[in-house]
Amino acid sequence: MAINKDEISLDREALKAAAADYHAQGFNCAQSVICAMAPKLGLDDHTAFALAEGFGAGMGGMTETCGAIAGGIMALGQVRSSGFDAPGSKGATYRMARAYCDAFRDKNGSTVCRELKGVGTDTGALRSCAGCIDDAIDLLVDALEA
Repeated sequence: MAINKDEISLDREALKAAAADYHAQGFNCAQSVICAMAPKLGLDDHTAFALAEGFGAGMGGMTETCGAIAGGIMALGQVRSSGFDAPGSKGATYRMARAYCDAFRDKNGSTVCRELKGVGTDTGALRSCAGCIDDAIDLLVDALEA
């Protein structure tokens, strides 16, 4: 069942505060973003937590794609999907996800966890996990309000 994005009321500051609280409790970046969004998306927060668990630290600790981005893309899929019984929306969802990633990259210089955190670089961190979570929420709200 697709979610009507026009019926979702989004308070970006409240969502960022909820995500920050989850992160402070030890949730990974993906869990923090999707669990903050879960009530708005008709998702059970415990299920969202479990589904996002492997996406932290850049996809299972591999420091690849930022987990905050992964959480945001999960939310976009929940909103954009035409549903289980009509699986024809993936192309539009891919375009939305790509635009989301592009916007994140434009804002932060990368979508790669290790680059964002400055792991193995001489240049240092581009963005903290907390900053990435905030940016993921802001960009998600922007995408859903567009």
